[in-house]
Amino acid sequence: MPVTAYWYAKAFVNVFTRLKNIDYDTNAVKLMLTTSAYVPNQDTQEDKADVTNEVTGTGYTAGGETLASKTLSNTNNVVTLDAADVTWSNSTITARRAVLYDDSGATDADKAVLLWIDFGQDESSSNGDFTVQWNASGIATVTPTDAAGFP
Repeated sequence: MPVTAYWYAKAFVNVFTRLKNIDYDTNAVKLMLTTSAYVPNQDTQEDKADVTNEVTGTGYTAGGETLASKTLSNTNNVVTLDAADVTWSNSTITARRAVLYDDSGATDADKAVLLWIDFGQDESSSNGDFTVQWNASGIATVTPTDAAGFP
């Protein structure tokens, strides 16, 4: 299933104020699945403790899966986060959304959320693979405005 990612505003606040020790390259970054009952709030949600209604089911471990093959690049003023697609094998689960978070904190309140994904509808697996396939351009990008964008 192709997905679209949405940044949490607090992720940028935490990066620029160093309130949370977000290090995409070296920290364990996880993808957790949620049901349709989870309502993301990009302005106020800051950490894993703010995320509710995580899925349960065969083949799914609470907290989600750790991303493999993570990359962080900057090409032509576009910063891109990427990683290998995430698969829960031999699973029986139903999810509507997913949340990417830095799992390095000691408690859920210390684990910064980075972005959330809406599948557009409930997606399910039944004794099979549940795969989140990232966009060919990466999980997410940020394009800073260059000097030409200022008066």
